[in-house]
Amino acid sequence: MELPKLNFQETFDFKFKKDKDKFFIYDLVRKTYLLLTPEEWVRQHWIHYYLTVKSYSTSALITEKKIVLNGLTKRVDLLITEKTEPIILIECKAPQIKLTEKTFEQTARYNSIIGAREIILTNGLQHIKAYYKDGQYQFYRPE
Repeated sequence: MELPKLNFQETFDFKFKKDKDKFFIYDLVRKTYLLLTPEEWVRQHWIHYYLTVKSYSTSALITEKKIVLNGLTKRVDLLITEKTEPIILIECKAPQIKLTEKTFEQTARYNSIIGAREIILTNGLQHIKAYYKDGQYQFYRPE
């Protein structure tokens, strides 16, 4: 399986397995193998980043958290917490998906429920980061 190189300075030690013609990647948070989709490839990079580079514990990372938005059940891709408080909401898209104002607004709507002080919208190649301050998002350059 050909996986795109994503825009991370670090390299991570992923575990893969193949079953029939499908590939799976090991999720350190859920402690199971998940179907390796383009979006999952991006999410796993962020999981490894926060666990190995930022030294968060697995209990601080929440994947696919359910929220209810306008009566519809949605799932956030990755939520980073500190002492159970939501700190960073990460919305992952597949690498071929363009990040637009519309996709950012989706992430901001999810965060209106979550209440994290920072959001990251990413397709693994491009990362849009913003802090929520004084009722609006302020964008900043990634590290």
